[in-house]
Amino acid sequence: MRVSGGAIDVRRQGRQRGPTLVFVHYWGGSAGTWDAVVEQLPADCDTVRFDQRGWSSSRALPGPYHLDQLADDLVDVVEGLGLGRFVLVGHSMGGKVSMLAAARCPAGLAGLALLAPAPPQPPATVTAEYRRALSHAYDSAQSVEQALDHALTAAPPTGTIRSAVVRDSLAGSDEVRREWPLRGIAADVTDAARAIEVAVLVLAGEHDRVEPPHVLSSHLMPCLSRARFEVVPASGHLLPVEAPVAVAAAVGDFAAGLAAGPGC
Repeated sequence: MRVSGGAIDVRRQGRQRGPTLVFVHYWGGSAGTWDAVVEQLPADCDTVRFDQRGWSSSRALPGPYHLDQLADDLVDVVEGLGLGRFVLVGHSMGGKVSMLAAARCPAGLAGLALLAPAPPQPPATVTAEYRRALSHAYDSAQSVEQALDHALTAAPPTGTIRSAVVRDSLAGSDEVRREWPLRGIAADVTDAARAIEVAVLVLAGEHDRVEPPHVLSSHLMPCLSRARFEVVPASGHLLPVEAPVAVAAAVGDFAAGLAAGPGC
């Protein structure tokens, strides 16, 4: 799929049952972050996944890597695929990117699902010191594992899941790994969030230490006019990895309810 400065490889499957679910991964994630979620959806559910600019197979794409550019890429993907009705499903940083894209009301947008999203305006705990420390979270395999065990998950993942998360977190350039913690996480996109016209589903992890439910309740929900808030039990920040069954069920039900409803 053509985007500014090159192309993004897109994984698409299903193509029979709509609306199409377009998955947007977190800082350090990849298209593969969504594999377990997609496996839980009906086989004919139309899904789209891709590596965001600067990560994994999209690592060679040049910067800038700021949120507006990532939102441009997302809109280019959905428009390039010629999707009919679709739902953006954004996780963490991908949630903030999806909010920016949804605020533009691209043709065919039916709804927005936000999983443990970074809120439009960061809370007071996101200090300059915090952001500097966060910018080194993916410096090495050891630092990624520390983040997994002590911040990102309710229960540390093991085996192939753990290996995949570590691999993906290290698969970005130095510039793209620094952009989100040093600038993107602090960007105020409140105006964009308030401009979203479609229905929104917000999923929070019960034990999320990055974006706790109470933070999303106070810093996100007041900005959304048509939003529903749900807490996923016994889960942390990496909802697509920790709770794929619950995520697939919630997003699938949400999308099904939008099939004939209003959108952009």
